[in-house]
Amino acid sequence: MRWLTECSVDTVRDALRVVAPGLAELPITLPDLVGRDEPLWMASSAAVGEEFVAKVAWSAPAARRLAHEIGVLTALSVPFMPEVVASSTEPVLLVTRRMPGKSLFAVVDSIDRDHAGRQLAQFLVALHDPSTRAAVERALGPLPAPRAEASTDEIRARLGRWVRPDQHAAVTTWCAWADEVLAEPRPSVLVHGDLHGDNQVWNGDRLSLVVDFETTSAAEPEYDLRAFPSTGPDCELLTATTQHYEHLSGRSLSLDRIMAWHLRTTLDDLLWRSEARVPLPGHHSPTTWINDLTTRFAKLQIGP
Repeated sequence: MRWLTECSVDTVRDALRVVAPGLAELPITLPDLVGRDEPLWMASSAAVGEEFVAKVAWSAPAARRLAHEIGVLTALSVPFMPEVVASSTEPVLLVTRRMPGKSLFAVVDSIDRDHAGRQLAQFLVALHDPSTRAAVERALGPLPAPRAEASTDEIRARLGRWVRPDQHAAVTTWCAWADEVLAEPRPSVLVHGDLHGDNQVWNGDRLSLVVDFETTSAAEPEYDLRAFPSTGPDCELLTATTQHYEHLSGRSLSLDRIMAWHLRTTLDDLLWRSEARVPLPGHHSPTTWINDLTTRFAKLQIGP
């Protein structure tokens, strides 16, 4: 497996000449790469002309993640998948067709959440079907576990300096509750692993694509819905998606477990961003994030 020496227009163009020669002379636009110092995240997507997107990597850990995504996309057959135009591991490069649309975050407040939830449930039910995992594992071998997040012990020990004392007390109670809820493991399925709004392309109220399968792994179904409580107003998208999921699949989902994963993921994100001095999305403060968590627990009437 060979990866790029750096992320530049010239190196991307050289890789395209090898993998997709017909695209190599199109204009190439790279995003701002400030902060890409950690080898695991030395990957990016370049716009190639107006119709294509090329994903590249310039470190060994990032290349392994991208090679994993290439293998997953080759083996998967579920709705709302990107169209693979070309792929290679010599060099590591993935080219997909660009689709017009916006992030779910940009449209969720203006679309019908029930209609959106139905489409997301269609994707998740197909992805979580046992036959889907079997097909991917036949091609790639056993799926890995999801990326490790901060443990609840680490959150309790390190988050206090960033929030009010009363909020830290609430965090301590929430973490104990989450530990109890997740203490008993559940059967795992193939999960996307990072299904937040920016990894979805929406054309109005229609889901066009789900992207970024680098973190596809094996976990319980609830793990894939952990970003939904904070997407859209009043947890409506979460409620709609779970209801349609249960109707389509005949399998129940645990809101307690979804919220326990949501809590851990949210606090992990809050912790590393605060310690790294990286702004929280929307430039909110840590105290605002804790207040928002309190509101979500109250809205769903679950939690400690």
